[in-house]
Amino acid sequence: MPRISVIMPVYQAENFLEQSVGSVLAQSFQDWELLLVDDGCRDGSPKLCDRFAQQDQRIRVFHRKKNAGVSEARNLGLHEAKGEYIAFLDADDAFLPRALETLLELLERTGADSAGCAHLNVTPNGSQQPELLLPAGVYDREAVRERIVYPLLGDRLQIPVFNGFIWRFLFSAKLLRGISFEGAYLEDELFLMEYFCIAKKLAVTEEPLYRYLMNPNSATHKYMRDFQQVFDRFMERKTALAEKYGLGAARPLWRENSSWAGLLIAIGNEYAPDNPKSIRQRQQAVKELCRRPDMAQAISTVAPSGLNPNKQMVANLVRGKHFFTLTQLYRLKNRI
Repeated sequence: MPRISVIMPVYQAENFLEQSVGSVLAQSFQDWELLLVDDGCRDGSPKLCDRFAQQDQRIRVFHRKKNAGVSEARNLGLHEAKGEYIAFLDADDAFLPRALETLLELLERTGADSAGCAHLNVTPNGSQQPELLLPAGVYDREAVRERIVYPLLGDRLQIPVFNGFIWRFLFSAKLLRGISFEGAYLEDELFLMEYFCIAKKLAVTEEPLYRYLMNPNSATHKYMRDFQQVFDRFMERKTALAEKYGLGAARPLWRENSSWAGLLIAIGNEYAPDNPKSIRQRQQAVKELCRRPDMAQAISTVAPSGLNPNKQMVANLVRGKHFFTLTQLYRLKNRI
């Protein structure tokens, strides 16, 4: 049984696989398996995955006939993983050479059940900027709740926002039993929330061990036709987690903050360049979004402050019901 299982969903990634898979092959720690989940790719990715598996018996490939999304791909990987610990890698990203060794050594040295690291934000032009997960140290259950769980639950309007990137962590496979991904909206956040409600100790290094490609063509920048339904399901699952683990008292306004965060994303989604609606239809859709009971409650209860300049401007215009001005700003920004 390998010590670490690395799970990588693959979709239309033929231009990145040599780098991402190569970063696993180049690890200083070699007791791993790599699970490549071909999520219905239509490019050359499936053949590349098969070639990697033929060249190294530690690599296993799973082909799906139809694209089911990143959550289902990761769930398949979790089901098939044999390792004592689980790591995630996106197909357009890469591990640094000592990533697995450093995280496992940190975990074992501190007696933690999980380990986490900083990462490098890499732009398409090649520039790199490190981003910390948390200050280096060992966090017990209460500290983990305060620094990870509660921020993911309710601190969605504070800068900096805690990002739910799962690839910054080495997880205990035993603790992951019964936890799965769902949907295409902030699926990482709910996964992390539930895991760290169970985990007892997290060890963190400030060393960047992961290269995250900030891809402007990723799915998160494209229009989602069913965003409202996806967001409603997200909030339903988040509410269930808050009730299951008794989280609400620590962040009494978590629903309003989460709704505001979702509203800001929903507005950006309506004004996405590839949305087929007319400008007038988009403006009307935004008005209707703001009239939803959950959004209206958030707007009347919480006045966001300290956001980045663009989001703060959007929030102010929404609270003032200046929808025409909001639309014109997005027309300039997105050239629509």
